[in-house]
Amino acid sequence: MDCGPLQITARGARREIEAAAGALEADPELEGLAYSLLEEDESRDAWRIDAYPTSEAEAEALGRVLAARPALAVASAPLADADWLALALSGLPPVREGRFFVYGAHDRGRVPVNLVDLRIEAGAAFGTGHHGTTAGCLAAFDAALKGARFRRVLDVGTGTGVLAIAAARAGAQTVVGTDIDPISVRIAAENARLNRARVRFVRADGLSHRAASEAGPFDLVFANILARPLVRLAPQIARRLPPGGVLILSGLLRSQARMVCAAYRAQGLRQRRRLDREAWTTLVLQR
Repeated sequence: MDCGPLQITARGARREIEAAAGALEADPELEGLAYSLLEEDESRDAWRIDAYPTSEAEAEALGRVLAARPALAVASAPLADADWLALALSGLPPVREGRFFVYGAHDRGRVPVNLVDLRIEAGAAFGTGHHGTTAGCLAAFDAALKGARFRRVLDVGTGTGVLAIAAARAGAQTVVGTDIDPISVRIAAENARLNRARVRFVRADGLSHRAASEAGPFDLVFANILARPLVRLAPQIARRLPPGGVLILSGLLRSQARMVCAAYRAQGLRQRRRLDREAWTTLVLQR
């Protein structure tokens, strides 16, 4: 059963928060949970998780996981019936990562010249550029572009489509974005239209859609999802990369980086770079 808009917040030290986030990812009932990790005060080692369950079952599972960590201070509050997501996004500043400038409709008058501007409206999809994982991917992509050109790009778990659209706007000729959520696919396609970017978005669980095979191999693959799916998909993703192909991974906690990297080393990839943002890590690997 669906529940009304609800925010559950857990506060504690970084070690406790990262451990709780790992427990959330390990729980199969919470695989689709939307949540974020934020550092509130570095001097006090004060961190928090903000989670947004969408069903009673998800809220109950979330409560069980957090209750198992008594060091956390947990609180819940209903969200207003207004479009709370749009209200929250309206207060977010634009994001600049290298040559990329990500903004929403409320910042249309603040777009600088000589940058690749990406107008991204999130709606109910993940990826406005503010989260450490998305920002890390954009920063990694910007650095990779300084030494190479990527003509064929795949974005696994595209969310709002921001990474796929960035690739298209940076000159990629063929770009495919996949997502398991049909709402995300719709939002990503609308964002591509807003940015006049040529991207094919398809609904798929991982790389199951034939578009992820027929358009490959890919010079560059993004996969900004979660650690467990990244490990599970390692063989499939590796097969989409030719020798020299670049892979940018995120959606994983710092503590999960070694596990994820090991899964891709087993497929013949080597780590070239690592970026840490808040509690999150972005990995750049090459076949």
